[in-house]
Amino acid sequence: MNSYSLPPTQTFAALEQAARERILILDGAMGTMIQTLNMTEEDFTANGHIHGPGCRHHQSDHPQKGNNDLLVLTQPQAVEDIQLKFALAGADILETNTFSSTTIAQADYGLEAAVHDLNVAGAQVARRAADRATAEDGKPRWVAGAVGPTNRTASISPDVNDPGYRAVTFDDLRLAYGQQIDGLIAGGADLILIETIFDTLNAKAAIFAAFESFAKIGQRLPIMISGTITDASGRTLSGQTPTAFWHSVRHARPFTVGLNCALGADAMRPHLSELAGVADTLVCAYPNAGLPNAFGQYDEEPEDTARKVEVFAREGLVNVVGGCCGTTPEHIRAIAGHVAGYAPRRIEETADA
Repeated sequence: MNSYSLPPTQTFAALEQAARERILILDGAMGTMIQTLNMTEEDFTANGHIHGPGCRHHQSDHPQKGNNDLLVLTQPQAVEDIQLKFALAGADILETNTFSSTTIAQADYGLEAAVHDLNVAGAQVARRAADRATAEDGKPRWVAGAVGPTNRTASISPDVNDPGYRAVTFDDLRLAYGQQIDGLIAGGADLILIETIFDTLNAKAAIFAAFESFAKIGQRLPIMISGTITDASGRTLSGQTPTAFWHSVRHARPFTVGLNCALGADAMRPHLSELAGVADTLVCAYPNAGLPNAFGQYDEEPEDTARKVEVFAREGLVNVVGGCCGTTPEHIRAIAGHVAGYAPRRIEETADA
């Protein structure tokens, strides 16, 4: 079956209408906010009581501190409260706390069996936060099911002595992403965000899996696709320029394509400009709050980040903006304020439309 022939969900029309009217706001860094809570191993495991929806109990003999995705099961109120803060700061789109909720990534924690519950609960928690914010201010919010890159790469060998070796196959990734996306849809995600893409082959597996999941429900959700330019070379880890990246994923007909992570807004701007010049869809950007200091912390103040992101809007490069590592609700509030007076990027002005 042609996946593009599936009818779109009602979310498509609502998002497209909102994106025509203004620059939309994505939320900020969940991980940064979780770090401020200084949670212990006991907090992460709820003292050993890891329960999914339906009272399914999950056990692991691995330490869980640092497994942020697990908190949607063990500390859901803490996650919801963070997402609510981002929503009330101005975020239109809230990401689920499911960046590493695949069997591949959760293998590090011995929680492969919990993946479906992590994604269902992740979407449900974000939905509750979105609904609470809407009840408070009347503004619509959408939940983006966050799909991270996993900790494996399909295009690059992890062994310098065996360049032909791959730690994961396309089908491994497709199946893992399919489980994740099925759970996100079951939990009520409005759209799917495939983000922090350092290897485009991984992203292609996620796209393939997304359309398999859409076929199961007979509807097509909007897809956001966000790559990561790793350094000043202007390329992803697997070697693609922004232009090449776009041509590798445009077949997915994404709602947005864009860039996130690795760079602050200043360093991201030329790569974003290149992408905006070729993409015939909406463009999304959510940079880090500058570069990390020697201790791995982000020092860029909200107003500084917001002024730099404002340049994206002033130059007509973006339709959606937000923040990645180091960005707090204060950063999102400042970004929303700085871009509010600018019109969203016009798709028909692209060079490759």
